[in-house]
Amino acid sequence: MRAPIAGRALITVVAAALALAGCASEDEASSDVSPATPADRGAAEQALAKVESSSDVTVNRYLYPTTTGSRDNRQNWADVYLPPGEHERGSVPLVVLIHGGGWQSKLGADVFVSLSKRLAERGLAVYNLEYRRVGSGGGWPITFKDVAAALDYVPHVQAAEPEISTDDAVVAGHSAGGQLAMWSGTRHNLEPDEIGAGPAFRPTYVISLAGALDMRQAVLEGNPRARRAMGGLPKEVPERYASIDPIQNIDPEIPIIAMAGSVDKVLNPNMSANYVKAVKKAGGRGSLVMFPGVDHTQIVASDSPTFPQVIETISRAAHDTHRG
Repeated sequence: MRAPIAGRALITVVAAALALAGCASEDEASSDVSPATPADRGAAEQALAKVESSSDVTVNRYLYPTTTGSRDNRQNWADVYLPPGEHERGSVPLVVLIHGGGWQSKLGADVFVSLSKRLAERGLAVYNLEYRRVGSGGGWPITFKDVAAALDYVPHVQAAEPEISTDDAVVAGHSAGGQLAMWSGTRHNLEPDEIGAGPAFRPTYVISLAGALDMRQAVLEGNPRARRAMGGLPKEVPERYASIDPIQNIDPEIPIIAMAGSVDKVLNPNMSANYVKAVKKAGGRGSLVMFPGVDHTQIVASDSPTFPQVIETISRAAHDTHRG
């Protein structure tokens, strides 16, 4: 089921044979395991093909069942990166990565290939998930349902990869992914009829990288991508914002880190500062890391001076959480 990254990487597609009850139709689930076709891999396959490594990091692809009555195999998947060597059951901490891109289809999970590999080399299992976005079948509510479904498939992945520990896990996301990551840590507080309620997987730690941590502020400051993702302005669909907006759904029981660049022109960095203040005011544990002179994309660019600190922060949180 695993294939090492070396030259042109082979990704194994593990179909959702253990589909969550009521989450997938029979034609969505399959027990077949076969190499992914280039069409299935898309940009992520191309990015992986460029990765040259002498390590034994392995990558397995899982197709997760959706809750929407349909699935796009080009988008409803997650790549699982596993560290080199043999590992005891439940000994490898898990990091879930949620990419950004303004909830739009222009960018995909391939932007996190380098980060995923580097974290795996540090002894972590990485679940780099893809989801449908505006322009490729997503938007409200599909995007949020997809991310919830991908997260709730983690226990099934753990069953297939028993070395992974899901008892303590970190979810980290950039930009739109930062909003989705913070939302992932508070879904257990949602009402039963809200999207993402009743999660099968809950993180122990959440890290936002230049995240949209105040969706109302983002829209009111003129961010059209946030408005398109939500399907309207805050005054038009207030219940949607109340359900998924991180600043409106703080849970002091889950520790968080918010990292941002001081010259971010896409999402105001004061969102991160204000979110951390609100977490602390609620009695929670929150840390702010502000990078002077860093913009929205530089914070996660693999050639940026901030990249090693991002890796170190995520890695330390995952290992410390696992030990703790």
